[in-house]
Amino acid sequence: MADSSVLHQVRALPERPGVYVMRDARGDVLYVGKATNLRARVRSYFSSSRSLEPKVLALASLVAQVDHIVTRTESEALLLEAALVKRYQPQHNVRLKDDKHYPYLKVDVQHPWPRVTITRRVEQDGARYFGPYASAGSVRRTLDVVKKLFPWRSCTKLITGTDPRPCLDYYIKRCIAPCTSFCTKAEYDAVIAETILFLEGRSDEVLRHVEREMARAADALEFERAARLRDQATAIRRITERQQMATTTTLDADVFALARNGDKACVQAFFVRGTAVADTDSFLLDGTRESSDAEVLGAFLAQYFESATYVPRYILLSQAPADGDQLQLALRERRGAAVELRVPERGELRQLVASAEDNARAALAASHVRWLNDRDKTQAALALLQEQLDLPAPPRRIECYDISTIQGTNTVASMVVFADGAPLTAQYRRFRIKTVAGQDDFASMREVLARRFQRVARHTVPPAVTDDMLVTGGAGATDDVETLPPNDDGATSATLVADNDVPDSATVRPLDIDASGDAPPAVDEAPPTSAWDVLPDLVVIDGGKGQLGAALDVLRDLGLADLPVCGLAKREEEIYVADIDEPVRLPRDSQGLYLLQRVRDEAHRFAITYHRTLRTKSAQRSVLDTIPGVGPVRKRALMRKFGSVRALQQASVDDIASTVGFTRRLAETVKRSL
Repeated sequence: MADSSVLHQVRALPERPGVYVMRDARGDVLYVGKATNLRARVRSYFSSSRSLEPKVLALASLVAQVDHIVTRTESEALLLEAALVKRYQPQHNVRLKDDKHYPYLKVDVQHPWPRVTITRRVEQDGARYFGPYASAGSVRRTLDVVKKLFPWRSCTKLITGTDPRPCLDYYIKRCIAPCTSFCTKAEYDAVIAETILFLEGRSDEVLRHVEREMARAADALEFERAARLRDQATAIRRITERQQMATTTTLDADVFALARNGDKACVQAFFVRGTAVADTDSFLLDGTRESSDAEVLGAFLAQYFESATYVPRYILLSQAPADGDQLQLALRERRGAAVELRVPERGELRQLVASAEDNARAALAASHVRWLNDRDKTQAALALLQEQLDLPAPPRRIECYDISTIQGTNTVASMVVFADGAPLTAQYRRFRIKTVAGQDDFASMREVLARRFQRVARHTVPPAVTDDMLVTGGAGATDDVETLPPNDDGATSATLVADNDVPDSATVRPLDIDASGDAPPAVDEAPPTSAWDVLPDLVVIDGGKGQLGAALDVLRDLGLADLPVCGLAKREEEIYVADIDEPVRLPRDSQGLYLLQRVRDEAHRFAITYHRTLRTKSAQRSVLDTIPGVGPVRKRALMRKFGSVRALQQASVDDIASTVGFTRRLAETVKRSL
C-alpha cells in the first residue's frame, strides 16, 4: 500500500487529460502512462488490492512520487507518453529497444550544396530526415545504395567551383564535381531532388525523370551525359526490380506485424510505396511480458511514429492496437491529412500482412540465435539445463525428434542435432514411418527412436565421445562407408537430407534402418566408430507426457534407460521428465528455455519440410506410375503423344505400341492397367 504522501499527490492531480510519471524513492522512473482523467487513472493504482492485477500491485508498492503533464487532448497525451518512454526507458513500460539511438538519413537542403549523412538526432533545422532505421547496418546499406545511384558530393570541403581538378569520386561517376564547376547549381539540385524522391519510396517518378533527361541529352547530341543517365536508369531499374511486389494497385502504406516470445517481441515493418515494398525493417521490444498483444503493438506504434519523419495514408496491422482511435487522430494531426489504421482480413493486403508476420517470427528467432551464439550465454544455458533437469553433465550434444503427418498420411519424422548450442546440419536425419498405419504419434515416435538407437544398444561398450566427434560428426559422419541394411528398394544407401541448411558438399549417411529390426551379423570386435555410436547428452521429444512415455518405453527396451530424455510441450513451454509428475517450468526469458525452443523449432521445421515434399509428390502421382515397366521416360513419351490419361484410355493397343520405347507386350500391359 502506498504511503500517505503519495496519496496526497494523487488527490492533487487535475481531472484533465495528460501524462503521469511514477518514480521510486531514488527518483528513478518506474512507469509512464497517459490518461483522459489524470486523477481518476492514477487513483486506480492505489484502490483495493483485491481488484488489482499482480503487476499493478507490484508497481504501486514501489511508487514514491507521481509527476504529471497536462495536455489538451488524449491523442496529444499518447505521443507525449511515447516520447517520455523513449527518453526514460522505464522497466515497467513496453519500450522500443535502444530506440533513442535509432539512426536517420539527413539531407541538409538548407545548405547550398547538400549532402546525405547519417544522424541520430532529428532537429527543427529545415533539413529532410528519413527514418528511423532499426540499426546502423540498415541505414548504412540504404546510404550505400543511394550513393551509387545519385552522384551528390560526399566531401565536406568548401565548394567554390575553382578547384583545379575533381577528386576520384568524379571519375568513378559518384559525383558531378561542383567543386570544379563541372555542373551547374541547377543540375546539382536536380540530383538532390531525385535522391529525396527515392528515399521517399517514389522510385518510379525518379526513373521516369531520368529517362526523360536521357532522351533530351541524346536529342541535343550530348551523348556522354546521355550514357551516364542511361547507366543511372539501369541501376534504378535493377534496384526497383529487387523490391517485392506488394499490390496490383498503387498504395502508400506502412505494414506492421507483431511476433512475441516471453518478454521479447519483434515488430516487422514493410514500407509500401506504389505497388512494391520499397524497404523493410524489424524492431525489437522489451518489457512485454505482462502486456497484451494490442497493448504491445499500440505502444510500439506510438513510440515509432512519435519520431518518424513520414506518416503514410494507410497503416496496415496484424491486429488492432490499444488506443487505436487516439493513435489515428494523433497521426492525422501529424500528417495534416487523413490516416487510416486497418487490419486486413482478405485479399492482397491480408497476404501482405501475413508475409510481415512470417518475417517478424523469423526476425525474433534470429535474434534468439544471435543471443545464443554468445558463448558465455550458451554455456549458461547448458548449465541451467543441467541443473533444472538434473542431468549428470551439461548437455553438450542434444538430439531432438518430431513427427509430422496429416490424418496419418505421409507420416515422417525428423532428427536434428545441436552441439554446444549450434546446429550440426550434416547430422540431421529424416525418416519415413513404415510400421504405423494411420495417425499414431506415439507409435511413430517409438519406431523412430528404435531405428535410431538399436545400433548403439548392440554395442556392449559404447565408444568414448570425443570433442571431434561431438562438434564435427567424427570419423565416418560424412564419408563412412560401412554397409547398412538395405532399404525397401534394395539399395544400401540413400540421400535422406535435402534441406537448404545442409551443405551441398556433405555426403549424408542414411539412418533408414530396416523397420524389421534385422541387424548385421554380430561380431566380437567393436565396429568402426561413427557419429551413430555417439550417445547424446539429452534427447528432446516434441510433445508432452504421452510422447515422453513412448520414448522412455523404447529406450528401456533397448537397455538405455539411463539416457536423459525430456518432452517439451509447445502450448505452455512445459518440460516433462521421467519419474516426475509435475512439469519443469523455466522462466520464459531464461537461456535454457531459449535453447530448447530453438532445438524443438528446428526439428519441427525439418520434419514439416520433408512432409510437404512427400505430400507434393503424392499429389503429383499418376496412374501411370503404378504400371510395371513404365518409368519416367516412357511416361513422358505417352504424355507427349496422347496428352492425357483419358486419351490414352481411348487409344488402341497398336497406337500405344507405336510409341517410342514401347513393345506390343508392354502396350497390352498398359491397356489392361488403364
